[in-house]
Amino acid sequence: MIRVAAVGDIHLGEDSRGTMRWHHIDDRADLLLVAGDLTRHGTAAEGRVVADELSGCPVPVVCVLGNHDYHRNQQDEITDALRDAGIVVLEGETHTVDVAGRRVGIAGVKGFGGGFAGRCATAFGEPEMKAFVAATTTAAARLREGRGALHADYRIALLHYSPVADTLLGEPPEIYPFLGSCLLAEAIDDAGADLAVHGHAHSGIEAGRTAGGVPVRNVAQPLIRAPYTVINGIPTAAASAADIHAP
Repeated sequence: MIRVAAVGDIHLGEDSRGTMRWHHIDDRADLLLVAGDLTRHGTAAEGRVVADELSGCPVPVVCVLGNHDYHRNQQDEITDALRDAGIVVLEGETHTVDVAGRRVGIAGVKGFGGGFAGRCATAFGEPEMKAFVAATTTAAARLREGRGALHADYRIALLHYSPVADTLLGEPPEIYPFLGSCLLAEAIDDAGADLAVHGHAHSGIEAGRTAGGVPVRNVAQPLIRAPYTVINGIPTAAASAADIHAP
């Protein structure tokens, strides 16, 4: 059984050293996925704190960045600090972890907004609108290509922005276009996956599903209210639900 720990939106600042508690995570999970918004304000100094905190995790850590991590335009410095600490950071890339003779493959992107079926932005009109939609289109293409090149027994899409509206229930509908995009779900369904994990929606709900049946989990820490959530066994697209437990 593959056990995946996941959390997003940890929002660490320079005053957060020593605050991450792993609560016997190695007894509960085989790897940790971190779904973006690692920092509070996106500074390199905060990135070094995150690197120190995550490097203490006793299981492999794979993450993507979130919108907070881009705020000061120091995302490259944050990424470098994390990678120097042995933490995998994905933005269009893939990574595999061997667990009990099985290969778990993760394809990761930050993603972007744009909205969902019937109410999504299109690349029409002003250059600013075209640029907004292009950011999501590019992210979806990277996710599709990365997942398509991934050969693994279990396949996970890791994002910050949500690929579905399901997990946004509880957020104001007016901000749905800034919380995710259906283009990300289309990429997941086109390439195939067993699970998608995201953060960003602090007031949403935990479980959803793409149109193609891929289970989606919102693991934003303000929502799960725990150091991490554990998904015990990765469901296939045909499974009814994942078995989720907070530590």
